[in-house]
Amino acid sequence: MTTERAAAQPQNVFDRFHAVIPAGGVGTRLWPLSRAAAPKFLHDLTGSGSTLIRATYDRLGPLCPGRTMVVTGVVHRGAVLAQLPELEDTNLVLESEPKDSAAAIGLAAAILYRRDPDIIMGSFAADQVITPVDVFQDAVREAIHTAAQGYIVTIGIEPTHPSTGFGYIRAGEALDIAGAPSAHAVIEFVEKPSEQVARGYLESGKYSWNAGMFVAPVALMLKHLEANEPELYAGLSEIADDWDTPRRVTTARRIWPSLPKIAIDYAVAEPAAAAGDVAMIPGRFTWDDVGDFAAIGRLHPATETSKITVMGEGARVFAENASGIVVSDTKRVIALIGINDVVIVDTPDALLVTTKEHAQEVKKAVEHLRASGDTDVL
Repeated sequence: MTTERAAAQPQNVFDRFHAVIPAGGVGTRLWPLSRAAAPKFLHDLTGSGSTLIRATYDRLGPLCPGRTMVVTGVVHRGAVLAQLPELEDTNLVLESEPKDSAAAIGLAAAILYRRDPDIIMGSFAADQVITPVDVFQDAVREAIHTAAQGYIVTIGIEPTHPSTGFGYIRAGEALDIAGAPSAHAVIEFVEKPSEQVARGYLESGKYSWNAGMFVAPVALMLKHLEANEPELYAGLSEIADDWDTPRRVTTARRIWPSLPKIAIDYAVAEPAAAAGDVAMIPGRFTWDDVGDFAAIGRLHPATETSKITVMGEGARVFAENASGIVVSDTKRVIALIGINDVVIVDTPDALLVTTKEHAQEVKKAVEHLRASGDTDVL
């Protein structure tokens, strides 16, 4: 048992919990709806009237009132504050450039550790769609109880199909933790598999999707980060030392650009699992990372009469013997005749036409445009 696991818990472990929302990435598979200046977490992709980041903040709020930190890019500062006006400046961490999830989550952990080394942090991406909220919150509460026993806890999603786009978590034996009856040890994290391997995972019932949700004592997160990525740990520690001082901006500007890029899975989760420090709570809620336009189609099922999902205020769409999804930011009339599973995204300066089957390949268009210098539409 680790020192962290043996530590006595305070009377109310939930008072130690702070949420962190990494709001990064561009969402290239949702181009041209999602752009560098307006990534997918700033859009309402569910038709609920709430953007993805606002919905994420709201479902975490009851678990940690006033204790939520957001990590995002400098260019998104204004848009994020417009969505979350109650967010305090000290809890808005701005990246001058993207450095992947280990730097973003690691810096949040380092800042929180300096405020209180007993904090338990939970990291939840800004661009996920989760329902029902109460089931999600129950899973997080179990994760907090488990983290308080000295574990890095991931919330695993029960697979609904043999996806090759997600990583997987292999669960081990059940853990005997008060307040967390669903907790299991984690044997390993597995990278995105082939369809045949994913099908085997699904049939075995021993694997869950890795949704990138982590709940852990900040001290334990930083312990593994220091052991596996000492250069990154040292840089983040120096930034965190000055975070709550007038030197915050100058220190971050000096150090951040030189930090190595690595995902939190490689830097912390995988080696921690090998050391026996990772647990999993199964997430028995509906989860979607809205990774492409086919996902938007799942979130907005077409009606039986039209077979076309239409998004966009004032969209003008005519369909005859056609199916698929249309997203329109223009007043242009879009007529679809005799075409199935189509994806059309119409914006004032860019038009995307593909199919649901090829929705994951939209990022190739973005890569080509960037290589050719057509960055004005990115």
